[in-house]
Amino acid sequence: MMILSGDPPRSRVLAVLLVVIVATLALVPLLFPGAKAMNVATKICIFAALVASYDLLLGYTGSVSFAHTMFYGIGSYSIAIALYSMGPNWAAVATGVAAGLPLAMLLALAIGLFSLRVAAIFFAMITLAVASAFQVLASQLSWLTGGEDGRSFQLPELLRPGTVLIPKSVLGFDFNGRTLTYYLVFAGCVAMILALLRVVNSPFGRVLQAIRENRFRAEALGFRTVFHLTYANCLAAVVAASAGMLNALWLRYAGPDTSLSFSIMLDILLMVVIGGMGTMYGAIVGAAIFILAQNYLQALMNVASEAAASAGLPLLPGLLHPDRWLLWLGLLFIASVYFFPTGIVGRLRAGALK
Repeated sequence: MMILSGDPPRSRVLAVLLVVIVATLALVPLLFPGAKAMNVATKICIFAALVASYDLLLGYTGSVSFAHTMFYGIGSYSIAIALYSMGPNWAAVATGVAAGLPLAMLLALAIGLFSLRVAAIFFAMITLAVASAFQVLASQLSWLTGGEDGRSFQLPELLRPGTVLIPKSVLGFDFNGRTLTYYLVFAGCVAMILALLRVVNSPFGRVLQAIRENRFRAEALGFRTVFHLTYANCLAAVVAASAGMLNALWLRYAGPDTSLSFSIMLDILLMVVIGGMGTMYGAIVGAAIFILAQNYLQALMNVASEAAASAGLPLLPGLLHPDRWLLWLGLLFIASVYFFPTGIVGRLRAGALK
């Protein structure tokens, strides 16, 4: 279990659930070759890493940040601007990575040093202000970011859908550049989650949890809490920027709606609550449940509504109408919070420890 940093799932149900999710994501191109399935699977991978990085702050330090989408957007825009300006080549990808990650880390360092010395609410307010300012700046600098339209770009030839690497006669499906891009996203997100799992199970991670439980006591024991909190903020920012880069490579586009929208921040918060705070496994479970519901709940409700109408049941066809999918998604979220107040993974772990 060294790959899991000595922290394997403590519940058989959780272990089986994680194996099913990860195995399905790994085999999506083979099992579900359609474009929608690939898009949904990619979004689950990216948001699992993004939510895990946010949980490093919220779940392990107790710090509420609203700047996570800013770091995510920095990663997306750095890749988009580099490929748009320099052309579809690997040098442009390397340039985007070399520019985006240090920029995200430096901004996180500045925010942390400026605001983490005082009350936690001040940190939340500062991150919200900086994120809002960055969103406005990205919209105004149209010569660089494309403004509200964003930046579209081409990928290197190896990652293009028209590049067939392994023909269909060998694997049963075309292993093309699009499939390679998916596995690049999948491998990158797995690596980031494993790295974060190692971080939270290290002595540094234990100090973060001590700060979360009682900051004054941690300071009395000699720990430099500002250093640890700022370091965690920088790590979370780098992972969020990396996830943004992978998202831009998949979409071949970066814009305000896909990279900087505050709705992305709300989705992250919902996934953290559903999966459970203070556990990297919760990020995987929360992202999978939320994104699957977001993409397939409407279709399932359409089937249920038609079945209820065919059976002649009163009221149900109207209540299950696909247009009411947001209502049912909200009810599902409220039910999950009521029955799993510590998140699904938190409840499974607590049950396993009894």
